Amino acid sequence: MIRRAAAIALALTLNPAHVRAQDTAFTVTVQSADVYKGPSNVTPVIGHVSRGRVLPISRNLGSWVKIAWPEAPDGFGYVRVTMGRIGPYDGGPVASAAPKISSAPATTTPPPPTRPAPPARVAPRVSSTVMPASHLFGVGGMVGTMRTFGATARAWSSHRVGIQVGFTRDAITSADAASRATATQFEPGVVYSLFDHVSDYVWIRPYVGSVVSFRHQTLGSTAPSDVPSISDNGVGFRFFGGSELTFAGAPRFGLSLDVGYRRFPTLFPGFEADPVSVTIAGHWYIK
Repeated sequence: MIRRAAAIALALTLNPAHVRAQDTAFTVTVQSADVYKGPSNVTPVIGHVSRGRVLPISRNLGSWVKIAWPEAPDGFGYVRVTMGRIGPYDGGPVASAAPKISSAPATTTPPPPTRPAPPARVAPRVSSTVMPASHLFGVGGMVGTMRTFGATARAWSSHRVGIQVGFTRDAITSADAASRATATQFEPGVVYSLFDHVSDYVWIRPYVGSVVSFRHQTLGSTAPSDVPSISDNGVGFRFFGGSELTFAGAPRFGLSLDVGYRRFPTLFPGFEADPVSVTIAGHWYIK
């Protein structure tokens, strides 16, 4: 009796298909499905799978499935559920040698009861006209220290190098609050992305950059006065570093926070700009 039980256990061990049959898998039904680095269309495409490919699911995220992908840095990839269907995994029959049992009288052992396979989940249909966000060109606004606010645009290339342009306005009030210097400035520059960190819910892109500031500054009185305003022009610069965040729920919107050092010419005595700047910007990527 003990030898018969051991033989049955050995047969189940040598037949992995019975164990894997209850797992879920993703079957590709389109001609070719893209494998992304993260569960968002803004993340890089790291591979492709052809029609009929069956992929065991590591995690079901609703509109995405997480699969094992050895070519990825963390060993996982993500595929949209609209590219196929989810159902029970069936690895097919696995050939194995039947265990030898002693010459005791043969007895008939009823087969173990089989569990019915769970019904296949039907993936929701999504219009094929939806274009994935690419984060190539975005426009938006920004606010910063020294009562700075304005418009900004940012464009990224495939080599981590980007171009940033800003048009801002700020104001500085003197210590006696009798006069104020307002300035408008045009700031073209470059940014460089250090790396990309992609999780299930957020894409983090740290960066460093530098801009040249073409500044037009006007000095005027805060009270009614007959003294005319004085204007002058100057050129400065700004170095900064920060990070852009993109959340899976809003794949086209990037929120940036950076801290930098700036140096502007002091066009009017008593109106020196603070050298440390903190800036918050938001970009909506239209391409």
